Amino acid sequence: MPKLRVLVVEDEALVAMLVEDLLDELGHEAVAIASRMEDALANARTGQYDFAIVDVNLGGEPSYPVADVLSERGVPFVFATGYGAEGLPPKYSRVPVLAKPFVVADLEKIVMQLCANM
Repeated sequence: MPKLRVLVVEDEALVAMLVEDLLDELGHEAVAIASRMEDALANARTGQYDFAIVDVNLGGEPSYPVADVLSERGVPFVFATGYGAEGLPPKYSRVPVLAKPFVVADLEKIVMQLCANM
């Protein structure tokens, strides 16, 4: 599998570092980490990514605008959430969910699913 470039949208620094380490362990690279909505939107609009991991709750607000930008650009993404897929609006029912807390096997499974759809 080629080394994938990943946008990580996560407002908790420790979780972002964990995701970055897990991606590295899988042979991929977190090329951008955004912890605030403005940064996440800017990165989603302009960066070149193979996929993104988007925390559903970013600083107390839903990150759906980021998901919408990624969708418009054709960048595959997964939602990371501790609330499960049931809490997502119907519009996002087909978006894969990475349940928090997660381990490398969970992330690897999601990456494999995304790669199969690329």
